Amino acid sequence: MPCLDEARHIDPLLGQLAAARKRLGGRIVVADGGSTDGTRAIVSRIAAREPGIVLLENPARIQSAGINLAVGRFGAEATHLIRVDAHCAYPGDYCDILLAEAEATGAASVVVGMVAEGAGRLQRAIAAAQNTSVGNGGSKHRRIGAGEWVDHGHHALIRLDAFADVGGYDPSFTHNEDAELDHRLTMAGHRIWLTGRTHAVYFPRDAFPSLARQYFNYGAGRARNILKHRSWPKPRQAKVIAIAPVVAAASLAPLHPLCALPFLAWLTLCAASGLALAVRARDIRLVVAAPAAMVMHLSWSVGFWSEVGAFRRPTAAGQA
Repeated sequence: MPCLDEARHIDPLLGQLAAARKRLGGRIVVADGGSTDGTRAIVSRIAAREPGIVLLENPARIQSAGINLAVGRFGAEATHLIRVDAHCAYPGDYCDILLAEAEATGAASVVVGMVAEGAGRLQRAIAAAQNTSVGNGGSKHRRIGAGEWVDHGHHALIRLDAFADVGGYDPSFTHNEDAELDHRLTMAGHRIWLTGRTHAVYFPRDAFPSLARQYFNYGAGRARNILKHRSWPKPRQAKVIAIAPVVAAASLAPLHPLCALPFLAWLTLCAASGLALAVRARDIRLVVAAPAAMVMHLSWSVGFWSEVGAFRRPTAAGQA
């Protein structure tokens, strides 16, 4: 479990995982990237009474490096890695189902769908936006899975022999490290199974500034992935990549009104999506999902183009 400042979520999650560990064996490793909100004290207190829970210092701070460090330290004791994110909630039988699916399918990696949930007014609206195709682009792993072979999904379980075969996560990736690893897995002939038997519940950011920073980093990570592997963006990604240029073109509307048309089309689509959500849920507060989607789109696109402008191709692929 890579984590940073997750005091709000980590106590109940570790309790749930400790119960799974007692059934299945293994070890729970919390790779902490320097939390200052009390997370480390909570983990230490639980580890003192629960055998098999370890607090691991992650000096690099980022998730990819933390997981690589945990595998390097404890991977020889295990056959599978189950990645759990502290900002999520999971069904009680989550780990059991992942292992059963790996055995039944022979997959090198079992990934899951992810459904967003929120508590406060704004977080609920952001979650609602992330659960729609306007907010998530139609990603298969941003809804409950259907049980199928895929090229990417929300990371859950991976065989450690496959993880070692491709060199683990690229520690130069602060975001999108899961998609980058999945690319190398599939290129090496390993198969990825999106299970329909379980899923993760994700708690999104609850303020627009933090949401914008998160999606800026997502966009930059996706650009880095595409540039590293000299691949092409998928059509759903290309649509979001276009948003920053569309907004920039709208500034030229005083010179020619047609320059504003793509921007107005995007604005209308987001507004209609937010209104539809509010009508279906009979909750007018969900219209805020429209600006939430716009923040996600624009931040992702700006992050993508920023990375394109700054990218320098590595001389060698990152290895664990």
